[in-house]
Amino acid sequence: MAVSPGYLGSVLGFRSELQTLPRALLQREVSIAAVGGLIGAGLLLVTPARVFSGLVPWLLLLATALFAAGPWLARRNSGHGHPAWRLPGLMGVAIYGGYFNGGLGILLMALYTLTGESRLNTVNALKNLNSFVLSLLSVAAFALAGAIVWPQALWMMALATAGGWAGARLAKRLPVRWVRWMVMGTGLVMSAVFFTRTG
Repeated sequence: MAVSPGYLGSVLGFRSELQTLPRALLQREVSIAAVGGLIGAGLLLVTPARVFSGLVPWLLLLATALFAAGPWLARRNSGHGHPAWRLPGLMGVAIYGGYFNGGLGILLMALYTLTGESRLNTVNALKNLNSFVLSLLSVAAFALAGAIVWPQALWMMALATAGGWAGARLAKRLPVRWVRWMVMGTGLVMSAVFFTRTG
C-alpha cells in the first residue's frame, strides 16, 4: 500500500491545476475514489494479495500502452466531453488501488488521458488527488484492522510527503514530452519487476 501523505505532497504541488477544474467534477470523482478505495481495502483484508498479484504486470503493461496511445485516442473523442465509462473506470481503478496499489498512478494517468484530459499537469493533479483519497481511506481501514506497523509507517509518511511535493514541482518544470517518456519508462520497469516477482 502506498503511503497516502506522499500523494498529499503531490496534491499540494498541483493545487493550482486542481483549482481550475469544476468543483462538482472533483467532488464526484473524489467520492468514487473513496468508495472504491474502501471496497478494495475490504477485499484485501479478506483475501490474500497473491490472488490478484499475477494480473498486476499485465495491467501495468496495458495501462502503459494506453497512456502512450492516449493523446491519439483522446483526439478521436475530441469535442464529445468525458465518455460515459470514465466514472465506472475510476471506480474499477480505485478498487484496484485499495486492494493492491502497485502501479496505481500509471492506471489513473491512462484513464484520464483516455477520457479527454489533454493537459498532462491536469492528469497528474487528478491522479494525485484521487490516489491520496483512496489510499488514505485504505490505510485507515488497515489501521482499524491492526495491519500497520506504525514506527516504519511514520518514517515512510514523512519522507513520502516531502518526495511527493518535490516531485510535483519537478514535473511541472520539465517539458511535457520528458514527463510522458518518464511515465512510460516507469510503467515498463514496474511491469518487468512484477513479472519477475510473479514468475
